[in-house]
Amino acid sequence: MNNKPEHHPSMNASLVAKMLRYRWWIFLILGVAYLLVYFHRLSLSVVADDLIFEFATSAGVMGLLSSIYFYCYAVMQLPAGLLSDSIGPRRTVSAFLLVAAAGSIMFGMAPTIEVAFFSRVLVGFGVSMVFIPTMKILAQWFRKDEFASMAGLFNAVGGMGVLAGTWLLGYMAQSMGWRISFVLIGAGTLVIVVLAWLVVRDRPQDKGWPSIADIENQQATPPPAAIPLLAGLGRVLSEKSFWPVAVWFFFDCGLFFGFGGLWAGPYLMHVYGLSRAQAGGVLSMIAWGMIIGSPLMGFFSDRVVKSRKKPFIICGVVLCAEMLFLYLNPDGLSLAALYGVFFVFSICASSIVIVGFTTTKELFPVSMAGTSVGAVNLFPFLGGAIYMPLLGRVLDSVPQPTPGSYALEGYTLMLLVLLASAVAALCCTFFMKETFTKQAHG
Repeated sequence: MNNKPEHHPSMNASLVAKMLRYRWWIFLILGVAYLLVYFHRLSLSVVADDLIFEFATSAGVMGLLSSIYFYCYAVMQLPAGLLSDSIGPRRTVSAFLLVAAAGSIMFGMAPTIEVAFFSRVLVGFGVSMVFIPTMKILAQWFRKDEFASMAGLFNAVGGMGVLAGTWLLGYMAQSMGWRISFVLIGAGTLVIVVLAWLVVRDRPQDKGWPSIADIENQQATPPPAAIPLLAGLGRVLSEKSFWPVAVWFFFDCGLFFGFGGLWAGPYLMHVYGLSRAQAGGVLSMIAWGMIIGSPLMGFFSDRVVKSRKKPFIICGVVLCAEMLFLYLNPDGLSLAALYGVFFVFSICASSIVIVGFTTTKELFPVSMAGTSVGAVNLFPFLGGAIYMPLLGRVLDSVPQPTPGSYALEGYTLMLLVLLASAVAALCCTFFMKETFTKQAHG
């Protein structure tokens, strides 16, 4: 990635260099914050059995406990965009991460399932204000032709959060218990709050440095005029090209969060008889798929196919084929094959989302980046909120062979639902608008 864009000879080269270096500190801090977002998003899949036992609850209730995060996250996506475009992303991130820290600590100390639910509400509300403000900040600190690649790199950091929420949490829970683990994560979140407030800035001009637009255009550009909240939201929702992307997010991320974020762990242990450590190893492929695939997906879209629509279609076809393969072979794969299946699953269902957010941003002016991305980001988490308990009810609909486990027939039915969702997501890709040319000449 080029860190030495051409600029006007009269522009202070020292200030340009400082800005280009400083933006990586901002990216690092917000990246760690996003790591915590994904940690909380998928962490319950590792300790689900412990929670069911300790709180004496069922798969349906556990699915609801997991999904409450997604309901809160989905509800806050429009406010996240509006707050980012009005009071500023730095203030938004700092304030709400404080709420997430309190929720994580409370969850670790929860004496009852009711307190656990309330704690997850706080966590869901708190971490919901990280991604959208960060996209707003990246749009101000990085060039247009860098955005998809940076979004991919940012999603890769989220993959590290998946790794932390699966492998690392599994290790922590085994060595010190799940309660202490969540308290420590809450304490770490408080550190990120302080760093975000002290280091992060909404745009280079807040530090007295030239903006990316100044450097690229070789002339000073005033900040974009603020768009009234309701007018901005109305413009987003009235754009026909917005809806195929939004509906795709619902099905794709419902599939990803419902299966990869919760029920894949029990599936591997109940159907294949894997230990918790073995299942965690397979699930870690979801993280590695995001870590490796997300930057490559941004590069693939920006530099190789030079398209937003083509990566959607390619990943959609592969995901459908994989879900069909799993449905036809629910219990007949080797351990090595499972590793490969979950790695490809992660790339095609998760890494591709960075192209979705880039497409949404390119449909609208940069001044609406928070509102537009916030609006579309409601749909993946609405999908997760619906799919987690829905798949739990599918499993509950088939008699349990033994208490605490679920039948192969139930998981096979679950895989059929996931296959149908993959097909629905693929259908949406054919109605999407190609935005790469617009972005490239923008």
